[in-house]
Amino acid sequence: MHRRGLLLILSSPSGAGKSTLSHRLISWDSSIRFSISATTRVPRANEADQKDYYFKSRTEFEKMVANGDMLEHAEVFGNFYGSPKAPVAAAMAQGSDTLFDIDWQGGQQIRNSSLGRDVVSIFILPPSISELERRLRDRGQDSDEVIRARMAKSQDEISHWAEYDYVVVNDNVETSLAQLIAILQAERQKRDRQPDLSDFVRALNKEFDSL
Repeated sequence: MHRRGLLLILSSPSGAGKSTLSHRLISWDSSIRFSISATTRVPRANEADQKDYYFKSRTEFEKMVANGDMLEHAEVFGNFYGSPKAPVAAAMAQGSDTLFDIDWQGGQQIRNSSLGRDVVSIFILPPSISELERRLRDRGQDSDEVIRARMAKSQDEISHWAEYDYVVVNDNVETSLAQLIAILQAERQKRDRQPDLSDFVRALNKEFDSL
């Protein structure tokens, strides 16, 4: 039976494992579509339109926002970023799920959008704050100053955990991935996400008449 796709939001403080789990989830099920953002920034040399980002002029982006064509958007360092609604709605109609790797503010906007009824939101927590800092340092990508800034921001991000449908404590990647898969499988089977279910049950009842 056909089902309606859902919007899967993953959020976490930096270093809690959100990006790793997102990629692992897509590796588990390649039909999951990773949301491609739109941006007004200039493409880098190795970036392609509609693959890495939907590159838009500022005028185009602002028109999309005004027309309600963005599920969420924000301005970061002078450039706009956002999630276009049309590709997500098309995926939903085809029964495909879209994964969003975004912060709590973007998640809040999507939950309040016209597609909010099909959102499944999951917040990823670290097992401890000391472990969160260790993971950030083990990346070897950021200076001490940047790590301190990320840690300071983490407290605010974690304070929004109760706004989410599910919470996963990422102590072990394999265990956390299994929990995400279980959540996704259960949400896919919800009655209101299976529009053909009523017709299927009616057909079953007709079979009783022929017995």
